[in-house]
Amino acid sequence: MSLVVTGATGHLGRLVVDHLLAAGVPAADVVATGRRVERLDDLAARGVQVAVADLDAPATLEAAFAGAEVLLLVSGSEVGRRVPQHVAAIEAAKAAGVQRVVYTSAPHADTTSLAVAPEHKATEEALRASGLAWTLARNNWYTENYDGTLAQAAATGVVLTSTHGGRVASADRSDYAAGLAALLTGTGHEGRVYELSGDVAWTFDEFAAAASQVLGREVVHRDVTSEEHLAALLAAGLDEGTAGFLVALDAGIAEGGLADATADLRDLIGRPTTPLVEGLRALL
Repeated sequence: MSLVVTGATGHLGRLVVDHLLAAGVPAADVVATGRRVERLDDLAARGVQVAVADLDAPATLEAAFAGAEVLLLVSGSEVGRRVPQHVAAIEAAKAAGVQRVVYTSAPHADTTSLAVAPEHKATEEALRASGLAWTLARNNWYTENYDGTLAQAAATGVVLTSTHGGRVASADRSDYAAGLAALLTGTGHEGRVYELSGDVAWTFDEFAAAASQVLGREVVHRDVTSEEHLAALLAAGLDEGTAGFLVALDAGIAEGGLADATADLRDLIGRPTTPLVEGLRALL
């Protein structure tokens, strides 16, 4: 079985490769791809195949995907450019004869109002229309996304949001990578949608309590209006685009966009997902 992983030079893709190898997949059956393959030299030394796959250079994709039975298309990180990048990858996969594509999407991408969702919804539609077999892995939030929030809490004792009691069903990035490895190697996943999440959806009051435990100091959560939140982010030096995106994300959390804690990820990895406190402790 030939398994191709895009974005293997990034955090999630690399972890997926690590989990595949740990699960006993022969290194020669794994193709790790990315823009800068020199970052994959250690994997190549272990027998993993490496190949250049640049989502902005479609000519690199078909060659990288050739012979793949299953392709993991890790969603790109460049918001605003992802749809053409993903469509190029889907077209290359079809031309290369890939048997199935696993795509990392967003929670309830086809129905949510989350600010990150529209590009994922468009990609899902393109994949469904491609004629390829597919599996949708709709990843909830990574606990690692709150590295900066934890640092802020350590420095100020305050977590500032405009989430208004909204919940986040986060899990560690490694949990999601283990689930993706299972989707790549397992059977019966064609045409299925997985809402992957942590086992528990927590509030930011609970985040502050977990941060207090990890940091050994009191941390409180301050919930403010969207307008107050935007003003605070701008005053902290963020540009308008980034500040506006973060406020919009909190609005989505307030509406329940990240609150769905399912058993899908736990079932795939055969164990509970990493609790919030342990995830935050690992960030230190």
